[in-house]
Amino acid sequence: MEKARIHSIETMGLVDGPGVRVVVFMQGCKLRCAYCHNPDTWNLDGGYEITTGELLKKVKRYMPYFKNSGGGVTLSGGDPLLQPEFVAEFFRMCREEGIHTTLDTSGYGLGEYDEILKYTDLVLLDIKHIDEDEHKKLTGQGRHGFLEFLEALKRNNTKLWIRHVVVPGITDGEEHIRRLAEYINTIPNVEKVELLPYHTHGVNKYEKLNIKYRLEGVEPLSRERLEYLYEILNKVLHRREETQSRFKFAKDTSDSSKAI
Repeated sequence: MEKARIHSIETMGLVDGPGVRVVVFMQGCKLRCAYCHNPDTWNLDGGYEITTGELLKKVKRYMPYFKNSGGGVTLSGGDPLLQPEFVAEFFRMCREEGIHTTLDTSGYGLGEYDEILKYTDLVLLDIKHIDEDEHKKLTGQGRHGFLEFLEALKRNNTKLWIRHVVVPGITDGEEHIRRLAEYINTIPNVEKVELLPYHTHGVNKYEKLNIKYRLEGVEPLSRERLEYLYEILNKVLHRREETQSRFKFAKDTSDSSKAI
C-alpha cells in the first residue's frame, strides 16, 4: 500500500464538496500564497504518515453520512498532487467502495494526473490569479503548473468547481472579476463557481512558525462586497441562471475540532 504524509483529518465537513465529507489535509505545497491559512502544510516532511488502507478505514466510518447527504471524501492540503501515487491508489479504493471522491487543488504537482483523475469524481480548482505577473507576486510561482493541470482536466472531462479567493486590494477589483468570469467561460466542465472571502483566521500560525505574514493589515472581505462581486461575476458567466442561486459565504475549515 502507498503511504503519504498528512497534516490532519476533518470529519463532517460541509464546504469542501457536496454533502457531508471527510476532508484530509495533506502535506506539501509548491505555492507560497500570501493569504494561505495553512502554512503548516507547506513542508512535505511535516505531519504524520498514513497508508491508503489506514485512511480508508477511517473514512469508511462515515459512510452512513455520505449516503444520506451525497457526500464523500475530499483530499486537500497543502496540495495532494505532490503525493500522486497515494492519491491515485486511495481514490481507486474509494471508488471500489462507492465513496465519492473530491480533489481540492491549485494544480501544482508532479505532472502525473491522468491516473488520479481516472478515479476523481470532482475537482475543486483554485484559480489564484489570471494574470501571470500578479500570480507570481501572490504565490511565488507562474501559472504554468495550473495550466498543465487544467489541460489534464479537459482531457479527462472531469467535473469541476472553480474557487477564487477574493483579497481586498488584490483580487477584489470589478474589472478583475469580469476578466475572471470571461476566463472561466473558456473552461469546459465547470459546474459551480465560488468566490471565497479573504480572512485572517490563520495568522496565528505564522506567529507560531516565525514566518512573516505578507498581508498584515489587510482587513477581511465584507459580506456586502462579496455579494456585489458575485453580481458582477454572474452577469458575465454563461450559466447565469444557475450560478445566481449558488452564493456561498464560505466558512473557514482549516482548524477543525473534529480531527481524527
